[in-house]
Amino acid sequence: MRHTPAFVLTDVNEVKRLIRENPWATIVSAPAAGLVASHYPVVLEETADDSISIVSHVGRPDERLHELGDHEVLLIVQGPHGYISPGWYPSDQIIPTWNHVTAHLYAVPEILSDEENFDVLGKLVDHFEHVMPTPSSLDLDAEGSRRVAQGTVGIRLRVTRFDARLKLSQNKAPDVVHRIIDELDHGDHYANPALAREMRRTRE
Repeated sequence: MRHTPAFVLTDVNEVKRLIRENPWATIVSAPAAGLVASHYPVVLEETADDSISIVSHVGRPDERLHELGDHEVLLIVQGPHGYISPGWYPSDQIIPTWNHVTAHLYAVPEILSDEENFDVLGKLVDHFEHVMPTPSSLDLDAEGSRRVAQGTVGIRLRVTRFDARLKLSQNKAPDVVHRIIDELDHGDHYANPALAREMRRTRE
């Protein structure tokens, strides 16, 4: 990621929040055959310390394409992001930018056993289904679900290091930031309420 010290995010709890609230991630690896990228849902495993542990799965044969377990991978988690127009700045400022919340997380994936993988798949379904009026569950057809699970490989990523950015116009004057937030909330062009909420959080 670009070296921007003013926007570096080091707060582990904020990185955990980013993962928790943005569970669609990109896995990037550099196996012998060349770069590979895949996209999968992830679930943060809650820990009491500063460690970050994430569980997910890949569909076969992605585990072989990535050579999972053989080397470090990069997991990219991206939160709200969007274009910031200089039309929202004072007239003497004409350079646009892109605000974003992004984390690059590094780990060597642990391959889960079939039973652990099925447990993780169940947790993934439960994680997203719990808000539904009638939540679905793998337990509704455990036998059929286990057959489908055979086409997947479960992984755990115990993050060893991360590089994260919280770039939310911190370098702008308070009145300019207020206008940006207002435009993102209610503007006719480039409205982005989720990004506005992130900007507002940093000023609470």
